[in-house]
Amino acid sequence: MMKDQAISWQAQWIWNAYEESPRNEWWCFRKEFTVSAAEAEHATLSITADSRYVLYVNGTQLGRGPVRCWPLEQVYDTYEVGHLLKKDQKNTIAVLVMHFGISTYSYLLGRGGLIAQLNVVDSDHHCDAILTTDASWKVSRHFGQHSRVPRMSFQQGFAERIDARNWDEAWVLPEYNDAAWEHATVIGEPGMEPWKKLIPRDIPLMSETDAYPSRVESLHEVRPVDWTTIIDTRTQMAPGSEEHANAYGYAGYIATVVRADESGTAKVGFTYRSPHVHGLILNGERFTREQLMSGPLEVKLHQGDNLFMVELIGQDHGRGLFLGMDSELPFELVSPLTDEAAYSPFVSIGPFYQYEYIDHQFGTDAQAKHRAIAACGARDEKAIDAEAAQDKQEFKIFCSAGESRTAHELMEWKEWIRPVPLQLVSEDAVISLSAWKKVSTEHPVQAQLQQAVMATPLAAVLPVYSGADTELIIDFGKVMSGYISFELDAGEGTIVDLYGFEYMRDGWIQHMHYLENSIRYICREGRQQYLSPIRRGFRYIIVTVRQASRPVRLYDLHMKLNHYPIAEVGQFQCSDAMLNEIWKISQHTTKLCMEDTFVDCPSFEQAFWVGDSRNEALIAYYLFGSEEFIKRCLQLVPGSRYQTPLLVDQVPSGFNSVIPNWTFFWVIACLEYYKRTNDEDFVRTIWPEVQHTLSHYMELLDERGLLFMHAWNFLDWAPIDQPRHGVVTHQNMFLVGALHAAADLAEIAQATEDADVCRQQAKQLKSAVNAVLWSDEMEAYLDCIHGDGRHSDIFSMQTQVVALLCGIAEGDRHRKLASYMVSPPETFVPIGSPFMSFFYYEALAQIGEFDQMVDDIRYQYGRMIQYGATTCWEMYPKVDIDEDHPQQLTRSHCHAWSAAPPYFLGSYVLGVRGEASGWRKVSVQPNPCGLTWARGSVPLPDSGRIDVSWRLTDDHKLKLQISAPPQVEVEAKLPDGYEGEMILKRTGSYDV
Repeated sequence: MMKDQAISWQAQWIWNAYEESPRNEWWCFRKEFTVSAAEAEHATLSITADSRYVLYVNGTQLGRGPVRCWPLEQVYDTYEVGHLLKKDQKNTIAVLVMHFGISTYSYLLGRGGLIAQLNVVDSDHHCDAILTTDASWKVSRHFGQHSRVPRMSFQQGFAERIDARNWDEAWVLPEYNDAAWEHATVIGEPGMEPWKKLIPRDIPLMSETDAYPSRVESLHEVRPVDWTTIIDTRTQMAPGSEEHANAYGYAGYIATVVRADESGTAKVGFTYRSPHVHGLILNGERFTREQLMSGPLEVKLHQGDNLFMVELIGQDHGRGLFLGMDSELPFELVSPLTDEAAYSPFVSIGPFYQYEYIDHQFGTDAQAKHRAIAACGARDEKAIDAEAAQDKQEFKIFCSAGESRTAHELMEWKEWIRPVPLQLVSEDAVISLSAWKKVSTEHPVQAQLQQAVMATPLAAVLPVYSGADTELIIDFGKVMSGYISFELDAGEGTIVDLYGFEYMRDGWIQHMHYLENSIRYICREGRQQYLSPIRRGFRYIIVTVRQASRPVRLYDLHMKLNHYPIAEVGQFQCSDAMLNEIWKISQHTTKLCMEDTFVDCPSFEQAFWVGDSRNEALIAYYLFGSEEFIKRCLQLVPGSRYQTPLLVDQVPSGFNSVIPNWTFFWVIACLEYYKRTNDEDFVRTIWPEVQHTLSHYMELLDERGLLFMHAWNFLDWAPIDQPRHGVVTHQNMFLVGALHAAADLAEIAQATEDADVCRQQAKQLKSAVNAVLWSDEMEAYLDCIHGDGRHSDIFSMQTQVVALLCGIAEGDRHRKLASYMVSPPETFVPIGSPFMSFFYYEALAQIGEFDQMVDDIRYQYGRMIQYGATTCWEMYPKVDIDEDHPQQLTRSHCHAWSAAPPYFLGSYVLGVRGEASGWRKVSVQPNPCGLTWARGSVPLPDSGRIDVSWRLTDDHKLKLQISAPPQVEVEAKLPDGYEGEMILKRTGSYDV
């Protein structure tokens, strides 16, 4: 890949002649051509697409893209392709374009499109186009891909269903006959909406290596339940919501008719119960959410038609309605409304009181609807605003519709009823089939089955069970992220389901909540290979073979491990084996969570959360360097200014949400990037964006001089008092910190007057925090003042930590808070997550409590390891370590915001700290923290590294060895209270 190569675009945007933005469709494009030897030698191909592409040249997969970006600045990739071209022979460029048709947490809906250009680069690096996308290209729908599948999660695109019988994988080869394909449709020139600007990719292509499983964990004979689906209730209830990824509040129902041949019982299951699933109504009988929480619910079916309704109340963010049903009785689902083929057996009733929820724009109308929705759930008409007559009428309709016992009675409210299109109701739900089974019988794992995980030509022959399916659970040994690849031999029509998850222990599986992390692959006859184009994260994968006419021979199953290309320059070892293991799982976590930006986790969301990335950047500096990558992350953030000048908390995203602290962390991270790199051009570019957003925050100060706002006022997953409306103390404190960082950025950008303004604003806000939010009685800062003026009675360690970090507390207050860091008051809310621990460790380091910092790392992360962690968890284990049967210890088992230890072990145990911008000067002052020796390396920003090794030679004597490039000034110092020798090694010499 040729990075930063700008080209003159002569190509046209092309698409098919059908729908502009179809929901979850894959389209295939081809172009045949010839090139001369001279042209081939210096040929490059530039390409981008909406939403994602996979590129093939003469059958060789060359790349994937584009990186996540704002549509107004669509990123393109440029590849060297000369080595793949055949001179004076037929060549083929083939491109798979996967269009989402919806907005996600990493993509904003545009429209389907592809643009590509084959260039010849001369000795002066000028590009001449010799092939461009135009109407001569061929296009076809990928008929093997089923579009009627569920979302993987509400943050991502779609799961995967492939019917290999319906598609020829040879379509990427030059000899493929595409005569039946249509010609592409030209839809516009470069610069068309929504891609007004095309910009070259600014980071390398991802690293991709093969990773094989470690073992077959188990073998089961299984029988699935009769019927499963996932319904996209958000899109049904809010037509047009594909344009963004915001939540909707509403009350309403999803209904169908269960037609039974005779009376009897059935079990109804919700594999995952979305927060807005409020209850179930069958023939007028109501079952509460609490009844649904305890597992599949047994219900009575009458012979004939049974009206089945799911009550939906609250906010719907797109998690979907996970439904399953099982019965010994024959049954079918039919629509109460229509039998048209385009529609499913489901209808929606409502929505009532619908509103779009944007946390920082939660106005009075939305608040009134929010209260009315809650009233629907409680069946409490008095809770609805008295003056809203129309609202009360909707309430009565909602309640009356919910009392319907038959489809005929339901038709009284026909004007509120709409059929649910087939596209919104999945044909099945692999997560439900994998988690809920009628029968599951374990069998010993035969030795030959382990061949499935070995990189050998031998196949594992999977047994076939009469009247049942075959299930393997395969362990990759640790969490992985990338693309699943497999090779097998099977009979035509055999179904292979693959479902990935992160954690199991002693046979208990932690299923992935709302994450449909799955592939359904329907085999053609014979031997075949498949490489999924959809990125996934998991440790374990359930492989279930269904409807096999003969034993499946599984030759290969592996992961194309995919992440940002890094060198493992940072290293750490010490005399404590537990700390060494903690460092390793932190390193692996960070690597998995470096895609084209940082992502929070490789499984659930794969989203770039802005605030998380401040801490992740500091970790990455000490592990890999990766300054170019971090710069890209920082520069993406201001693109959300069109959504709000406050900047959203994950980018680029269709979810318009503001966590103010995340914006403040971004400002601080911009300064930390400068300190790491000395990149003044970056500061001059980013300073106007910093100034713009902070000026809008300052407009939200109230008469007391405090930040008072509607937003997701979040810091930690803990019971601290952080309401979505009011004055949140930690938020005001971090705004002080951001203003100080902004002042430094302004100085570097030579905006001296602006720097003075920021410092004055920080001083005034700090004064207001101390005047209003300090409690003399508790000798601490309270958590918040609620929107109604009520002062919080909750005091937390989180708030006190932030007060120390941001320099809010001085004198006696500072000393009191410092004592809390060592001995937290029992009544204070404790630190709740590894993310918050990062700030706690910063506070401990600030006051010199390094031993406590390392002890806490050893204890908290050691608990993860004792539970089998191979990556850092989103949360600390939620149960005592001695519990035999853990349940839901954390949500995500691989979370980048939790990988703090390498930063703190490198900066305080090894003791390596940057002291001048660009790290032209570093200090090395290790802290033993109960260890007898430690050694390791810290990357430098441009080239080279700092190597440190120290060992205790006596109780308070230490030998310190440092190796550094000659251009770096090193200030070495022994730990306080220690004496010994220090050796600084330069190229070819020693300084003592």
